Amino acid sequence: MNKIGHIEINIEGFRGNQELSPDNYDIREIMTMIENAENLLFPFDKKDRPVLSYKIEEGSVKHIFKTSVQFIIGFNAILGQISTSQSIDFLDQPTARALQNIQELSMKNDLNFVITTSVPGSNSLSINKTTQLFKTESLWIDAEFYFYGKLVNAGGKEKANIHILTNELGTLRIDTPISFLEKYEENILYKTFGIRAIGKQHVETGEIDRSSLKFLELIDYHPGYEDQYLKTLREKAGNSWLNEIDPEQYLNEIRGYDA
Repeated sequence: MNKIGHIEINIEGFRGNQELSPDNYDIREIMTMIENAENLLFPFDKKDRPVLSYKIEEGSVKHIFKTSVQFIIGFNAILGQISTSQSIDFLDQPTARALQNIQELSMKNDLNFVITTSVPGSNSLSINKTTQLFKTESLWIDAEFYFYGKLVNAGGKEKANIHILTNELGTLRIDTPISFLEKYEENILYKTFGIRAIGKQHVETGEIDRSSLKFLELIDYHPGYEDQYLKTLREKAGNSWLNEIDPEQYLNEIRGYDA
């Protein structure tokens, strides 16, 4: 089986009186589509992604992006779900944002986009000025998070960030003020910390918009529990009002059962 597949983004339209073609398609537009395609296929952890190659063809303009076929198969399934539901609310934020970018380009420049894959019998997604592929922003709210893990990268020339490797969510990139990193004297790389951050969270699915994360505080993290501390908590609980009730009777009352 061929281990390489591709997605094709076909664009039709006009530039003035001329039909759109690679000869009148600007390099900045190419750069934008490359960025969008990368987010469609690899919304997270781009550093460890497989090779993504590119070429442009006539007809009117065809963008061809080749990479590992397993990612193409997964993206083909996403195309099918979008075509059926005509919604992108279920997508991760980077993927949804890439499709919104394409939708905005279509509406602004009156262009027709058709996205397909190399998978046999590929699903197809058409985007034009009449479609409305926009994520429902009201479903996303501001939230505060605590992430625990190993700091694997920190810094940045203009826009600084910290990368923290977590067990549950993989590697997260968190925008961090340069002023914090400048004054922090201790070497924090490859050590375990907690990070308090703010960002956007989906009210229905609980998904975190990873691109929205902003640093608030670095927390010393000691995962080992303290036996004496837990013993003290148990003693306090034992001397409280909980010691004066019958647990079975209390649960029956909470559940609405007769005593």
